Amino acid sequence: MPHRDPAVGRFGRVPVVAITGHLGAGKTSLLNHLLRTPGARIGVVVNDFGALNVDAALVTGQVDDAAGISGGCLCCLPDAGGFDDALERLAHPRLRLDVILVEASGVADPAALARVIRFSGVERVRPGGLIDVIDAVEHFRTIDTRPEPPARYGAATLVVIGKSDLLPRAERTATLQRIAERVRERNPHAQLALSRQGRIDPALVFDAVREDDPDDELPIAALVREEAERAHHGRPSEHPDHEHAHAASVALAGSVDPTALIDLLEDPPAGAYRLKGRVRVRGPRAERGYLVNLVGRTVHIAPLPDPPAVGELVAIGLHLDAVDAQRRMEAVSAVPVERPDAAGLRRLQRYRRLSD
Repeated sequence: MPHRDPAVGRFGRVPVVAITGHLGAGKTSLLNHLLRTPGARIGVVVNDFGALNVDAALVTGQVDDAAGISGGCLCCLPDAGGFDDALERLAHPRLRLDVILVEASGVADPAALARVIRFSGVERVRPGGLIDVIDAVEHFRTIDTRPEPPARYGAATLVVIGKSDLLPRAERTATLQRIAERVRERNPHAQLALSRQGRIDPALVFDAVREDDPDDELPIAALVREEAERAHHGRPSEHPDHEHAHAASVALAGSVDPTALIDLLEDPPAGAYRLKGRVRVRGPRAERGYLVNLVGRTVHIAPLPDPPAVGELVAIGLHLDAVDAQRRMEAVSAVPVERPDAAGLRRLQRYRRLSD
């Protein structure tokens, strides 16, 4: 099965992933880590009051195109015109991007930014999640300072907690537990990941078309990765750089039951952060094919030009219950499909319209 997101390509849309966080939380470190993903084709939009603060070598070597948005906070631009222009340019099919990453200003409102992406007028993009980066050392002095949890937690699909290794050893466990409790008080569905120096498993964020750099392409990025590896080589650490994501997948030889499919997307397997795939669905007159994508609790469904001969579903998550995920995904095709499921088709078409 290809590693590339099935919704990216000739008939699909490029996922747009927002990276938010307070000033100095570690957004750029996380962005630069993702840019080092071998074989990935990544577009970047950076909004930091006009400062393009992505490493120049990475922009030249790994990023197919970079667009800077100036004039203040991205989510406050009039009609988000500059933002849509950047997305339109980056989503052009000739670039064949796997993902567009948006590093927002430290003062950006995550909820407002999520709305800007969700209601973008660019046809070739779709929401790919919102990653909120937390500085474990300064968080309760800068962001979470009131009795009620910050509203920003509610917009996040993935919360990355960084700099935990800088906490005093005696306070570390209690501080991390407190952060997790506060996030889940506002957003029980948000997934949390511990990170050092912005490192998270890229599989949580996007799919690269291949696992290594093409010959004679992206050479600067490869050199930057090698330099980073040399810089970290031999450094002892009691904490791993990041947790690795786990995946479960199933092949779907026949049509799926739309009610069972939507039930799966609305109530995903335990620990699943992303769920993606291609499916065949029996309609009133013929079978149709659909691309499905779930990030956090955001569902995106788009039609395929032709039903796949063999469909598939893949679940990905840090704490994925692989056995449960396998069982739940297999159950989608285990339901007998003797006649079109009118109620399930209406639910599926509702998500398809919302995805448009």
